[in-house]
Amino acid sequence: MKIELLKTFLEVSRTLHFRIASENLFITQSAVSARIKLLEDDLGVLLFDRSQKHLKLTSEGNRLIKHANEMIFMWQKTKQDVGLADSGAHQLVIGSMMSIWDIVLQDWLKKIHRNFEEINLLTNTYSPNELRKGILSRVIDLAFLFEQPFVEDLMTEKVASVPLHLVTTEPNEKKEPFSLDNYIMVDYGEAVNAQHLREFQDAPPAKHHMSQPRIALNFLLDAGGSAYLPRQMTFEYIESNKLFLVEDAPVYSREIFAVYLAKTQKKEIIEDVLQLFPYVSI
Repeated sequence: MKIELLKTFLEVSRTLHFRIASENLFITQSAVSARIKLLEDDLGVLLFDRSQKHLKLTSEGNRLIKHANEMIFMWQKTKQDVGLADSGAHQLVIGSMMSIWDIVLQDWLKKIHRNFEEINLLTNTYSPNELRKGILSRVIDLAFLFEQPFVEDLMTEKVASVPLHLVTTEPNEKKEPFSLDNYIMVDYGEAVNAQHLREFQDAPPAKHHMSQPRIALNFLLDAGGSAYLPRQMTFEYIESNKLFLVEDAPVYSREIFAVYLAKTQKKEIIEDVLQLFPYVSI
């Protein structure tokens, strides 16, 4: 099965439009249709329902999305790894939850690029369960999680402790008690969520629930309201008075852990790059 077919399928599944997908892929609309038809013939199923005015994914198409992403990632991993064989470089496959990329990993990747010319990075985003499975199956070399996995074959290092402050777009100039109006509940995992529910049990329900702090931050800046956000993400907006700290609100903390196989052949490389975090000493 050609990777181009899977890439075309993912683009059509994202846009739900053959013409738009063809423009994004820089190929003709007839080529997109032909690729999807060939993929459907190979699999023996229909991936899209074409009977209505608007294109829809079938149940088989929905199931293929996850597998297509995994196969494309594995192909990229394979191409990069094989290409490095004679160059003396090393591939490092890093997986993380989306929110952790935003909070601490962007700057860390830049440090790896500046300090380790021999390391070639390959990154991807996964759910916590997929990250644990990816490490154990050696698909991922290094994973980042909020919750520490207690598995015998895995090494775990705490790389950061992220303070979560309640911020708002409305300054409290009259020093009145703060109320959670237009509050956005950001998902930081069960430990933080349970603590928040205990301390704000008398507050009205959250206006919105969002899984990613970056999405919540952008929403606040555009629409107003309040949310718990990582200090690292809000500092510049507080300095410019676009956001304001709620001084009397409790402060939470979210720990971030790096996870890798205890017997990985890349252990030395992994330990070297982890020491680029300020709090890590291996």
